[in-house]
Amino acid sequence: MADLVMVVHGPEAFDAGDVERLNGLLSPRQVLVAGIMARTAAEESGLPATCTDERPSVVLGALSGPACMVNRGKTPESGRIFGELVAGRLAGLIHVECSDSTVYCWDNADERLAAAIAERTGYALVHATSTRTRREGVREIRGCIPGEAVFVNGIVIGTATEETVVLASEDGTIRVVSGLDPKPHGFEKLLRAGLPDLQTAWCKSGPVRRRAPGPGERAPRSGRVVVIDHCGHTLYRELEGEVCGVLSIGDDTTAVCGHICSHAGIPIFGVVDGDADAIIEPGYAQGSVVVEVVSGRDDDIGREIAAARSLQATCWEDWVEETLRALAGRVRVVLDLREE
Repeated sequence: MADLVMVVHGPEAFDAGDVERLNGLLSPRQVLVAGIMARTAAEESGLPATCTDERPSVVLGALSGPACMVNRGKTPESGRIFGELVAGRLAGLIHVECSDSTVYCWDNADERLAAAIAERTGYALVHATSTRTRREGVREIRGCIPGEAVFVNGIVIGTATEETVVLASEDGTIRVVSGLDPKPHGFEKLLRAGLPDLQTAWCKSGPVRRRAPGPGERAPRSGRVVVIDHCGHTLYRELEGEVCGVLSIGDDTTAVCGHICSHAGIPIFGVVDGDADAIIEPGYAQGSVVVEVVSGRDDDIGREIAAARSLQATCWEDWVEETLRALAGRVRVVLDLREE
């Protein structure tokens, strides 16, 4: 299958060894990585791959030759649901679901190619049809497990109470129809950037990655300090040039930034207020510091730092020390990985 392009979604297919195995069985000409945490897992794996921040449907829609999507859902049902969602945006989709060893041939996909992939992998071949009916201004997030976090555009908006969360966009805001115990501060953060289009928004539930991050070499100690405010999924767009550290604002944002930057060897200065949703295995590069706000909100303190402190650091350690002095009495240090 020398002409095949394999588009991998999510970190689990890398972490579980699926991509390495499928590389050997299918010999694709290229592996494209869709998603933020998938990129982290791909870089840690050392496998040859081209990373992109785009969603799978966009990556697949831009390809003209034979292609398939590789995914490992948290459950076989959630994996199938995700495949149907992607298929609904395309003319046809070959979906290799590793959670239950199934090759789905969605809608008008190439049946011969799907059969050939199933034969080489030993996976079951299933023909399926996607449901394309959508209600205007309404979004269903299916495949949820009650009790897990629910995201819209990388921000946790609440906890699932049912297998399907239903949101509606109306009167300039987003309303919970069913299936969600909302997190008001999460909705506030989401709407701060403007009302998202629910039909095209990135929605998911559950942990963004289960595996702990791999350590990396220490980044340069001087350079630019990147500010990430409650949108950890945008981090890779900022990590270009001489970056010596990241100022992350928000509990979940700090967890995601710390995880991603651990492999890159980039320390973070995280500002949190104790409302983390345990969405990812923690990990932080040497030199990282996390502070918890004693009173008030992480948003306010974090933005104050970004506005008052220079974001060009001649020395990361000095920048951190000076920032801590400026915040004396207003925060407490909960993690300190600076060298003694």
